[in-house]
Amino acid sequence: MTIQYKNQGFDLTTTNTTTVLNINTSSVAIVKDIAFINNSGSKVFSNYYLYDASAGTDYHFYHQNISANIAGRAVNGVLNLEAGDAIKVNASTANVVAGVISYALIDRSQENG
Repeated sequence: MTIQYKNQGFDLTTTNTTTVLNINTSSVAIVKDIAFINNSGSKVFSNYYLYDASAGTDYHFYHQNISANIAGRAVNGVLNLEAGDAIKVNASTANVVAGVISYALIDRSQENG
């Protein structure tokens, strides 16, 4: 088992729900932080979802009406992702919301059993 500390940036170029982090099937992850910013001069509504691969379902865990030119955080504490899980995000306006996900990726491909 190895642990890699990683950052994954995202920039929402569409208003569609977009997968911004996907955990492969031989790993799990502990998400410490999801930082975001609204780079526009207007309010933007944004939603964050956890895709639970074992249930085949998206779970809405955060939504925010982000004021103009404001940064924020979408995770308080930690978010645990199992193998195949993902984080998805959408925003009401394209090309204005961006962010960074900080997480620990735990590779389980070398485990016995």
